[in-house]
Amino acid sequence: MACWKGVDDALDRFGLPADPKHRGQIRQLLVEQIQKQIDDDDDGDQSLMRLLCAQLFSIGNVEDALIIWQAKSCNFDTMLGIDVQLLCGAGLSETKIFFSSIDSDEAREATRYIEDCEKSGDFDRFPIERGLPEYRRFYGVG
Repeated sequence: MACWKGVDDALDRFGLPADPKHRGQIRQLLVEQIQKQIDDDDDGDQSLMRLLCAQLFSIGNVEDALIIWQAKSCNFDTMLGIDVQLLCGAGLSETKIFFSSIDSDEAREATRYIEDCEKSGDFDRFPIERGLPEYRRFYGVG
């Protein structure tokens, strides 16, 4: 993959909302950042990871919830820095159904986490259509 300088490069290349044709590249770059977080003891770019998760969220493919969960759960800082709502680009119900269809500890952990966040009100004011404009403002996209 090309040399990435971070958030600005990913915004220029993929946009927000991201073009679905770039989904594979976004996923690959996110996998690389997750590996850096795990292998290089916090050497990944957490700001870039958050943006890549927001870009996948904007595409709205439920299958991306798993890789977003992997990014979120790879360490303490990413658990706090990557919003739980980013798991649910396809919708809260759809995401919970998707995770329940996967027979893995990782998917069960993600489901429990989402349900705990749902109970605590993290999803009360987060309709999908409102989430993207908030991320666009955060990243300064006009």
